[in-house]
Amino acid sequence: MTGLYHEGARELQDRFDTRRLADRLEDVKVHATITPDDRAFIERMDMLFLATADAAGRPQCSYKGGDPGFVAVLDEHTLAFPSYDGNGMYLSGGNLRVNPHVGLLFVDFAGRPPRRLRVNGTASIDPADPLIGRYLGAQLVIRVGVREVFPNCPRYIHRMALVERSRYVPRAGAEPPVPAWKRADWARDVLPR
Repeated sequence: MTGLYHEGARELQDRFDTRRLADRLEDVKVHATITPDDRAFIERMDMLFLATADAAGRPQCSYKGGDPGFVAVLDEHTLAFPSYDGNGMYLSGGNLRVNPHVGLLFVDFAGRPPRRLRVNGTASIDPADPLIGRYLGAQLVIRVGVREVFPNCPRYIHRMALVERSRYVPRAGAEPPVPAWKRADWARDVLPR
């Protein structure tokens, strides 16, 4: 059994006769470090999808966004990104406190050709992380120790174009607007001070 595949994956690979292909992909595409090409791709992205699970294995998937470069590649084994003010549920961050295993998916919908990259690893949150000052408006910094990095086939990526970056992303010299839901009757009296 390899590190990437488990019995469930192997069962389906055997059913559809893709075990040889899967093994070849693991041999030639999966790596344990962030390459210079991976770094350039990651650091120009303005969004990622973050998969976490709680202590019982129940999953959550969340969107994390910012301006291009909000994900920093610190070295070939580590990346970091901010966690900004959200809805206060802390589902992803809470999961990371009890189960540090994560999957990150970066997708370039507008690239020619489109591209996606998976990063699997172990996340940590340190309330005193020295990178917090790097990210205006961040509540936390999430660091990920990389275990596997690999591309995915881009053929099913829908072509999309950026219409507008979120006005809620913290930026120097601009106070983000208060989201409408924070002014709703159901939320106003329970917001943090």
